[in-house]
Amino acid sequence: MNTQLTSLLRSLPLLAAFISSNLVEAAEPQKPGEPIKIGFLVKQAEEPWFQDEWRFAEQAAREKGFTLIKIGTPNGEKMMAAIDNLAAQKAQGFVICAPDVKLGVAIERAAMRNSLKVMAVDDQLIDASGKPVTSIPYMGISGGDIGRQVGQGLISAMKERGWQPSEVGALRMAFDQLPTARERTMGAAEVLKAAGVPSANIIDASQGKSDTESAFNAANIAFTKQAHFKHWLVFGMNDEAVLGAVRAAESHGLKSDSLIGIGIGGSKTAQNEFAKPMITGFYGTVLISPKRHGYETALNMYKWIVDNQQPVAVTLTAGTLMTRVNQAAVRAANGL
Repeated sequence: MNTQLTSLLRSLPLLAAFISSNLVEAAEPQKPGEPIKIGFLVKQAEEPWFQDEWRFAEQAAREKGFTLIKIGTPNGEKMMAAIDNLAAQKAQGFVICAPDVKLGVAIERAAMRNSLKVMAVDDQLIDASGKPVTSIPYMGISGGDIGRQVGQGLISAMKERGWQPSEVGALRMAFDQLPTARERTMGAAEVLKAAGVPSANIIDASQGKSDTESAFNAANIAFTKQAHFKHWLVFGMNDEAVLGAVRAAESHGLKSDSLIGIGIGGSKTAQNEFAKPMITGFYGTVLISPKRHGYETALNMYKWIVDNQQPVAVTLTAGTLMTRVNQAAVRAANGL
């Protein structure tokens, strides 16, 4: 290969970066009169959390008069097809919680190829090296901070019952392939250790998926192997993870007097558990506002399309511990 051709090939990535940069800078506001269509793609459409996000995104659509296109994308192939489908429907942008955060660069390229604006919600998108794709605006939570809230809630409830930190088992429902999930559970574990729970007492139960069934299966194995613990603290990446562990615990004879589980999300999963006449081991959840994550992201995307007002790079939302006792007040305070 001659030196001129080699030089040209080496320059192509820089040229592509220059072109894409200028394409972003040259973006113009939406032309008046054109119907606004915004996609909202989620990785597990059947989960109550994502149903709530969609519900609040629909509220923004009604208020602003745009069409919301809701699509479940459980894997990368369906996700890429959904992005192309949005372009075919003449959408101008989309909000996404991706099935795999490592697809960040592929998502960005697909959006650019189809002239779509894109914003990430819940899970921040990363590149192949694990670094955040900072060019895609993101609304989510600080995984470590939310996890520490869970840990503090567990310790407080444990002390109320008079349990000794050295004698409890702590079940970490692990979904470490998702960075956000690992940050949450490691944040909780950090607080437990600081409060005197021995590292050896913190048991990992690795989930294959982030749903209740996978959590049940993982927790069932852990409870079988660690039957010597009579009192348990349970935490995970979401409400579904903790609920699965609670159901598994019940199959081993561990009821609400032997187990304290705190989830994350505050979705219908938690509300349904609180509504049961009998108290279960699902003690509480750190409520994250699905209204902010659904309504605000959809509204921000609308403003970006109509006014060329790009959302800030990172928006982190806070959480509140919600239990069976205070749920009405907490939900009201969050506009739910």
